Amino acid sequence: MVSLSPVATSSPWPPGLAQLADVWRAAELGSHSLPALDTGYAALNRVLPGGGWPQGALVEMLQPQAGLHEWGLLAPALAAVQAAAPAKLVVLVGAPWLPFGPALGARQLNMQRVLCVHSQGPALLWATREALQCADVAAVLAWLPDARSAHLRRLQMVAHAHSQLLFVFRPLRAQLESSPAPLRLLLEGAAAEEGNLRVHVLKRRGPPLAAPLLLATRPARLTALLAASRERVRRRREEAGVLLPRLQPAPARVAVVPGEEAHALLDRIANSHHH
Repeated sequence: MVSLSPVATSSPWPPGLAQLADVWRAAELGSHSLPALDTGYAALNRVLPGGGWPQGALVEMLQPQAGLHEWGLLAPALAAVQAAAPAKLVVLVGAPWLPFGPALGARQLNMQRVLCVHSQGPALLWATREALQCADVAAVLAWLPDARSAHLRRLQMVAHAHSQLLFVFRPLRAQLESSPAPLRLLLEGAAAEEGNLRVHVLKRRGPPLAAPLLLATRPARLTALLAASRERVRRRREEAGVLLPRLQPAPARVAVVPGEEAHALLDRIANSHHH
């Protein structure tokens, strides 16, 4: 009878397994085998598998109202995509309203290479799939409030097959539904000097993120303009606080007269008015 004793090792993984790029350990942030695109925000890159937006995977974003936060978050990456492939299109499917060209142009986006597809219902899913399969498309942004998990799974498969950038925007109620998206974020506005957007990482290839990220997604000029406006309001309030005591009337002095003296005083006041 042969007894086998365990081999002492400093790693809990079998020899060679830890060095395999395609093997992911749940306690670690995945290194993602897909190409990744710089988000334009270093803090966000650090918490995403591969260090950026995955190319060839569905990125799902939930937010309280469509059109609030997506452009500020995605503009740097989309501008980089257009700079790398000027002839390709960025396709918007089901956008809640037309993007404001001058504002996005100030963020280095070429609006002449942005294609908007307006549709409703099942046609939104069809247009998204067709755009993902087009070689002339660099990225697809789709607003799909009523998409189901099965629909998203098919979009994930098409994006992976064609190595496309795909961002899908859905309402907050979708947070309670299952999703095949490898990366799932929740976006909410913030009123802080350090940033204007909180990004909650709901799902990623790695351990849960304990706290949301606070990002400054506004353009630098707009941030400076808002800071100057806040400073002007602060100074006006300070000046008003200095002048306010001078404008207030002096408090009236009330004499408290006890008992019979009070009645005598009232009689004198009444008689003076009659005369």
